[in-house]
Amino acid sequence: MTTPLASYGKKMFWGAGPKMSKKVLILVEGRSEEGFVKQVLSPYLLSKSVYVIPKIIITKKVIQGPDYKGGISSYSQVKRDIRPLLNDTSADIVTTMIDYYALPIDFPGYDNRPQGTCYSRVQHIEDRFNEDINNLKFIPYLQLHEFEALVFACEEQLPLAFINLDTQIQEISAINKKVNSPEEINDNPKTAPSKRLENIFPEYQKVYHSQLVLSQSNIDDIRSKCPHFNSWLSKLEN
Repeated sequence: MTTPLASYGKKMFWGAGPKMSKKVLILVEGRSEEGFVKQVLSPYLLSKSVYVIPKIIITKKVIQGPDYKGGISSYSQVKRDIRPLLNDTSADIVTTMIDYYALPIDFPGYDNRPQGTCYSRVQHIEDRFNEDINNLKFIPYLQLHEFEALVFACEEQLPLAFINLDTQIQEISAINKKVNSPEEINDNPKTAPSKRLENIFPEYQKVYHSQLVLSQSNIDDIRSKCPHFNSWLSKLEN
């Protein structure tokens, strides 16, 4: 059994060797993503010597009192919050977890996205995003199409959050069967993953229900269903 010899804020060494773990700062869009990183991604990646810390985007800075956090309205807002993370000398990697759905239109590459699959479009924006930040520590990631795609990937865990709703869970299953991956559930304002969940489960509360489902999930199972998400984690691991 290995034990940590040094931890928060510094690089960690594990067991005999020693083996150095990577510190990764993740700029996340809101509380749902923050909870997912802390409760689900953190223990999973820590076993692979990757130590992740979520940082919520600051919506509005306040002189006295706490800043408003969560949600983005412009690319400049995202870029402003990335800078101090890149300046953290203890961090090996800085990355993001931001929804592709409702992405601000001033994001690099947004206005000349290519025709083709959602994967080619999101990759195009991530590439332009990476070029604009221009830092070797930076790995851009946009969640296709929305954080709730991960909830769709956890169809088997939905009964933990919604009781006696067989018909509604069958609706989720029917949607999943129409796509190759939950990531392909689209970015139409009426049919985006969150809108579908809200229509099927009127009581759906993003932070509460998503954490309830995802905290009981198997990350490797989600990775097998969500190739873009899997690619991101592979980059963090490697």
